[in-house]
Amino acid sequence: MAKTAKPKITEDKIISLYMRSVLEKEKGPSSVFKFCKEQKIKEEEFYGFFGSLEALQQTIWNKFFDNSYALMEKNKQYASMTNEEKMLTFFFTFFENLTLNRSYVLFIMKEHKYSLEGLMQLKGLRKRIKDFASTLIEERNDQKNLKIFKYNAPLFSEGAWLQFMFILKFWMEDGSPGFEKTDIAIEKSVTTIFQIFESAPLEKIVDFGKFLYKEKFV
Repeated sequence: MAKTAKPKITEDKIISLYMRSVLEKEKGPSSVFKFCKEQKIKEEEFYGFFGSLEALQQTIWNKFFDNSYALMEKNKQYASMTNEEKMLTFFFTFFENLTLNRSYVLFIMKEHKYSLEGLMQLKGLRKRIKDFASTLIEERNDQKNLKIFKYNAPLFSEGAWLQFMFILKFWMEDGSPGFEKTDIAIEKSVTTIFQIFESAPLEKIVDFGKFLYKEKFV
């Protein structure tokens, strides 16, 4: 009787094994050697995809972004959306994706408690979000004839990243049904960041500030 072929090791398979291991053991593996031994895979198979456990962690966040972006682009209405609508769609899609992996995200972020080590795993995600935001603002700049009316793309992209970090913390601490308060935070924060660049009416910014204060996140 022929032996059953061993399933091929893939990047997604290693990621799945890692996330499951972290949740089941309630701690991350201390080394690639121990991880591979526990999961019965060869070290060379691991290193064929990742240079370290830290690189694996970064890739998980990168995939959250890439999968969300790909899903967003499949929306037939995406191309005709305004830049603000595209940003809203991205955040809604991204946090829906995170919710599917909430147990892992909560554990891995709370384990590091927003330390430098914890934030390092977001390095690739930070670049992706800033690039995405820069693309949106550059598209808007292309529609403006005078340089004086154009927006500062680096400043806008940095604002988008800080906005993401706020929403991430909000989502992690959100106990509302279906994370409906996170949805409100996303909508208000995206609207505000665009209106700031459009000389937003003061009451809009004040309204957002009151919302943050009410939820005790400032």
